[in-house]
Amino acid sequence: MLPSEHRLRRREDFATAVRRGRRAGRPLLVVHLRRAASAEANAGPHATGKTASPSRAGFVVSKAVGGAVVRNRVKRRLRHLIRDRLESLPTGSLVVVRALPGAGEAEYAQLARDLDSALKRLLGGAPP
Repeated sequence: MLPSEHRLRRREDFATAVRRGRRAGRPLLVVHLRRAASAEANAGPHATGKTASPSRAGFVVSKAVGGAVVRNRVKRRLRHLIRDRLESLPTGSLVVVRALPGAGEAEYAQLARDLDSALKRLLGGAPP
């Protein structure tokens, strides 16, 4: 399960990641990454009186992927995959993973490959 402090919930957060972030498309999914502003990410916890915000992720799985059971299975798989990769993301970044129609029939390993490939591209070649 993805801890609640690492989840995107607000519409504004999704919109920020999608509109202002970078995008990497793969056959099964599209990943949007919005890095935190460098001043926010590099500021120490004593500079603003707050701790740095954690990386957060959200998921978009439309009805084109399949019925409710299939969509929920895809979301569960993506949540599990992103949970293990959050540490490699810059602090305070926003990630939106949008599943494409083929994701409903895809194996777990195929989703993992596409997610890793997209994150690698977005992070500038650094392994996730």
